[in-house]
Amino acid sequence: MAARTVVYTVARNPLKVNKMDLMKIAEQAFAGEKKEFPAFQAGDQITVAYRIKEGNKERIQEFRGDVIAIHGSEDKKRFTVRKMSGNVGVERIFPMDSPFIEKITINKYGKVRRAKLYYLRNLTGKKARIPERRVK
Repeated sequence: MAARTVVYTVARNPLKVNKMDLMKIAEQAFAGEKKEFPAFQAGDQITVAYRIKEGNKERIQEFRGDVIAIHGSEDKKRFTVRKMSGNVGVERIFPMDSPFIEKITINKYGKVRRAKLYYLRNLTGKKARIPERRVK
């Protein structure tokens, strides 16, 4: 039995626009000025100054913790920060392009060997510490 190769051709309508192209056009239209943040990676301890609206008042709240994961690429990055509040672990996901982030400060550079530090969720006390990396 001989193998047959079948080639399908799809005629594209030039008037039909792809949905993803429309999304990109809309994102570019609504994109404001981009803030520059310092380069950080998983394991670093950072402080995120986040603007919070309560009624008609605004205030800036700082969330200080370890970066346990960075997801996404380019403009759509988001990072997860974990801190211990008493004996309870609190994690928060921040989109990098959020207009509510005022600034990001790096407190310590962590020395880790993986990109996602989800194993920290199961550790407590001194075992949950991340060793510091020296930066030149």
